[in-house]
Amino acid sequence: MNPTLEQLKLRGFFKQCSALENLSHLMDEGPITFYEGCDPTGASLHIGHMVPYFAFKHLCSTGHTGIVLVGGGTARIGDPSGKTESRKMLSYDQLDRNTAAITVQLTKFFGSDTNIIWANNKAWLSNLNYIDFLRDIGSHFSVNRMLSFETYKIRMETGLSFIEFNYQLLQSYDFLQLYKQYGCRLQIGGDDQWGNIVAGSDLIRRIEGTEVFGLTFPLITTAEGKKMGKTEKGAIFLDPTLTTPYDFFQYWRNIADQDIQRFLLMFTFLPVEECYAISALDPNEAKERLAWELTALIHSKDDADKALDGARAAFGKGGTIESIPQVLVPLTAFEQGYNAVDLFFHAGLVATKSEGRRLIEQGGACIAKTSGAFIPITDPKTVIGTAYLADDATLLLRAGKKQYRRICTR
Repeated sequence: MNPTLEQLKLRGFFKQCSALENLSHLMDEGPITFYEGCDPTGASLHIGHMVPYFAFKHLCSTGHTGIVLVGGGTARIGDPSGKTESRKMLSYDQLDRNTAAITVQLTKFFGSDTNIIWANNKAWLSNLNYIDFLRDIGSHFSVNRMLSFETYKIRMETGLSFIEFNYQLLQSYDFLQLYKQYGCRLQIGGDDQWGNIVAGSDLIRRIEGTEVFGLTFPLITTAEGKKMGKTEKGAIFLDPTLTTPYDFFQYWRNIADQDIQRFLLMFTFLPVEECYAISALDPNEAKERLAWELTALIHSKDDADKALDGARAAFGKGGTIESIPQVLVPLTAFEQGYNAVDLFFHAGLVATKSEGRRLIEQGGACIAKTSGAFIPITDPKTVIGTAYLADDATLLLRAGKKQYRRICTR
């Protein structure tokens, strides 16, 4: 097998590959052009989106040219893949704003990589003539075959709109356009994209008579079976205003021990042997290293250092308390009496006030003066007054065993 493909497989990126032997021979002959697409359905990517982009960087690092395709056109419809219900339709202006935000995030992630082409399928999809598209592209698709793909089977049970049914044609057309414009021979993506990728490969074979390829990666779940990058509070976003670098760090710091080696291989660019060596360390030390590496990649080394320092301070293992994320609260709120549920909600430690009440009732909410021990709060009606504040008018909050906030008054 081609060495680059071998490395991807070794690091856990293989799920399905079309004509693997032929793809391997093609890559042995020289660099190829490949692409990965992402629809701008939100203002930020989350960590689950990033699996293909880590593989993307591995491919680029060995000389291949990658196309980052942002789906400003396809997002106007919404991909039914992996969804049990239709996506919410967004305005074209919102999609443009999301495209700009995601492009900034990916540009930062790719850093100094130069063999990257940026594209937006809005360029060729927004002004398509529907009749011509049906004649030239739709005529190559079999409805029976489309319905045989798992994506459509699942959605047929809950309801599949006609507009979503067109999505596979549009994604296939993307592959065709990228082949014509850039000689793109490979599409990569999550395994929920397999049906769309195969359809695009077939379309190019029918129209251009050329063999192109598809490579998909596993849809990552944690050792507990949870979807990668999801927590009780929601997705782990790249945008620091949605998920702080500290919370991002803590997500990786608190993974299950069984996930350490797998995530080091997939979510860092450390050599394979070094990943194995780190995995053999004490699990807490290994998870600290994983969390630092990922926070440095997605945010910055400075953010990673601060998050590590704050985590150590929170757990009494050194570090400085100032590195724990802070929330500013008017001193008058404590002088008047701050309801505990409201405080934990406004500090961002719970997603809703009802979740805050459950946290408190179940004994998972604690407070402490910055120099004192944590005290559990068990009554949702508890009022937090100035007596709870430290001499410097600060307060520490803890939700569960792993989430911390430092409350500073103003």
